[in-house]
Amino acid sequence: MKIKKAVITAAGPGQHHLPLQTLVSPNGETKTAIAFLLDEIFANGMESAAIVIAPNCERDFSNAVGEHLPKVTFIEQSDPLGYGHAVLCAREFAGVDRILLMLGDHLYLTQSDESCLGQFLAVANQVEGSISAVQPTHESKLPIYGTVGGQRVSGSNGLYEVSTVLEKPTPTVAEQELIIPGLRSGNYLCFFGMHVINPAVMKHLAESDSTPLLLSPSLNATAQNENYLACEIEGIRFNIGEPHGLLRAQLGMALAGESRDEVMASIIELIAMTR
Repeated sequence: MKIKKAVITAAGPGQHHLPLQTLVSPNGETKTAIAFLLDEIFANGMESAAIVIAPNCERDFSNAVGEHLPKVTFIEQSDPLGYGHAVLCAREFAGVDRILLMLGDHLYLTQSDESCLGQFLAVANQVEGSISAVQPTHESKLPIYGTVGGQRVSGSNGLYEVSTVLEKPTPTVAEQELIIPGLRSGNYLCFFGMHVINPAVMKHLAESDSTPLLLSPSLNATAQNENYLACEIEGIRFNIGEPHGLLRAQLGMALAGESRDEVMASIIELIAMTR
């Protein structure tokens, strides 16, 4: 069954303002980060979306989502009890359906004819159970991302059967537990910021007594109990919560637009002037 509901988490302490930041798209439109995400979500067949927000932020987000407001539900995470808890706050919205889960502080630029989300959903809508978008990532960035171990699905291109999920592993632990045959040495499959999760993941989150409540342990439990897949995406993810992350996202969008040559000339000029 096709996924029709999306959840965006945007309540992280010190980060809830990030989805409200504005950027200029490759075609010159100025929008908030959350509006960019909603554009992608609704362009790819979602019928409704819930945004998990921090207390007293609904007015700001209502203004930031623009034309998408009628299709958006706001869910308040009253206490900052972890990313997994933010996901769990949307359990009633999700109901018995599989849902698309996205991060409010990530933006994407495709390196394919299809958008990053379009690539992911093309696979997710054809399989059962939970599935996560991943990308080969150098071990130097392991402290930023959840990471999966497993093996390629025979006969597929970029589809993996997940056996283990660890949150922000060290390179030593990753080398011991998360090696994927066929990946370049020093690279691991890290989360891309897009998941499709089923009610079993929500149930595991609800039964966990961990504080803070993280998502990765529940995904790891899913991998132990049912078929859980990972799908490799051709694209670039921009974590706008990282230092200069918003700048990288804006440069990426600018370089993907019609003003690429002008932007490149400006970058070269700035490099020459600030060395």
